[in-house]
Amino acid sequence: MQPVVGCDAHKKFSVFVSVDHAGKSSRPVRVDHDRDLYCKYLCSLPPESDIALGATGHWYWIVDAMEQAGHHPHLANPFEAKRRMAKSNKTDALDARGLAILLRCGTLPESWIPPGELRDQRELLRTRMALRDLRTSLKHRIYAAIDRCGLHPEAISDLFGTKGRQYLASALQRLPSETSQMTAMQLHSIDQLEEKIETIECRIAERLRMSPEIRLLRTIPGLGPVLAPLVWLEIGDVERFPRAEHLASYAGLVPRIIASGGHVRHGGTCRNVNHYLKWAFVEAANIAIRTKAQRRQHIGLLYQRLYPAKGHGRAAVAVARHLAEASYWVLRKRQNYRAPQAHIAG
Repeated sequence: MQPVVGCDAHKKFSVFVSVDHAGKSSRPVRVDHDRDLYCKYLCSLPPESDIALGATGHWYWIVDAMEQAGHHPHLANPFEAKRRMAKSNKTDALDARGLAILLRCGTLPESWIPPGELRDQRELLRTRMALRDLRTSLKHRIYAAIDRCGLHPEAISDLFGTKGRQYLASALQRLPSETSQMTAMQLHSIDQLEEKIETIECRIAERLRMSPEIRLLRTIPGLGPVLAPLVWLEIGDVERFPRAEHLASYAGLVPRIIASGGHVRHGGTCRNVNHYLKWAFVEAANIAIRTKAQRRQHIGLLYQRLYPAKGHGRAAVAVARHLAEASYWVLRKRQNYRAPQAHIAG
C-alpha cells in the first residue's frame, strides 16, 4: 500500500507531506508554483498517488497538473477539514500532514471536482452574473443621486425604461455640475454593460444550445434560457447527490435545525453553500410566483400559504427549495416537470 499525500497549497507555493500505512509522515517538501518545477515534482511521486488538498481560490490549475501527472486529487472543504484535524498548533507541514491523515482514514470532507470543460463553461454564466451585479450597482447609484436632489418622479417607476431614460436626459441638466457628469458617465457604462451581457447571452445560446438537460430544466417554472443553463452547470453530475434534500441543502435552501432538550428551533440557511445555485433558484421562485398560470398550482398555493405568517422572503425560499428538489428529480428521472397535485379547499 503506497503512502497518501497531503498538499497545503498557498498562492505562491505548496507544501507536500506523505503518510504511509503505519501513519509515519515524510519530511515536508516545499514546491514553488512554477509550472515546470511543480510538474517535475509531481512526476517524482509514486504513480497514481492519492493527493489531498484544500479548496483554495486557485485549485483549478493544481488539480489539472495532478491529473496530467497521473495522480488522483481529492479536494477537501477547508473549513470542515480544519475542524476535523483539531490541531493546537498550525504550520504548513502540519496542515499537509493532517490532510493526508484524513484521506488515509477515510474522513476527508471531500468536495466534488467538476470536469475541466464544465469548469470552463461555468465562466459564461458566472461572468454574466458579475456584469449584472455591476449594472445593478450603477443603477442604485443613479437612483440615489436623483433622490438626493429631490428629482425622482412619482409617475415613473423605472428610471431605465423608455420614459425613464427620457426623464433622465432632462434631469441631467438640473443636477449639480459634477454629479451630472458622473451620472452621465454611469449611464454610458450601463449601456456598455448591457451590450456585454447580450453578447454573453448569445454565446451561452451558441455554446450550450439546448442540451437534453437544459430542455428538461426549462420545463420547471421560472427556469428560462439563462437560469436553466446556470442550474445545469452548477449542479454538474446530479448522481453525486443521494437525495433531493441534499441538492437543496447544497444550494443553501434548507434552514438549520437546532434541537436540544426536546426543543426544536429552525435557524437561517447556511452560508457555506453554492451561492450561484441559491441565487438562481430564488430568482426562479420570484419569477414563478408572479406567473398567473402558477397561482392555482402547487407553487402558487405554497407561496400563498406561507406568505401571511412568514413574509415574502421566507415564502420565496420555500418555493426555491421546491424548485431545487424538482430539478433533482427532473435530471435524475430524465422526465419533464410535473407539478404536485394541489388540494384546493372548497
